[in-house]
Amino acid sequence: MKRDVIRQSIIILALIGVALAVYLLYEQWMRPLRPFCSLSSTINCDPIISGPLAHTFGIPTPLYGLVGYAVILLAALYRKTLPLIATAAFGVLFCLWIGYRELIGLGVVCPVCLACQVDMLAVFILSIALKRRQSTVSFTSLKTMQ
Repeated sequence: MKRDVIRQSIIILALIGVALAVYLLYEQWMRPLRPFCSLSSTINCDPIISGPLAHTFGIPTPLYGLVGYAVILLAALYRKTLPLIATAAFGVLFCLWIGYRELIGLGVVCPVCLACQVDMLAVFILSIALKRRQSTVSFTSLKTMQ
């Protein structure tokens, strides 16, 4: 895959992540009567957005996702690979921690959170692929110059 295609894919995934985080914030702040993602007692966003996972260190948990995806979007747009990889790595670890607490601690699966987790993992994998492409191009350019 070419670098530009990888970067465009990351941008699209970051925009999807922003939309998912905004939706979770909306659910948390507005508390609609029938949330879209509350399908059953085990597939349900409500325990996540109103329970012990609603805030992390006093900050709404979806806000971490929103900021993370915004940083990823800006890093991809400005071609800053190191901040992109670092933010995606933190995002994957954060998503794994949240996913573990959802499934093991609360016994529920939030479909929107799951979508965020898959999205962040894809961003992380693509950011590593992007870094490898850049390293290959840099090494090839260096060899050509000699």
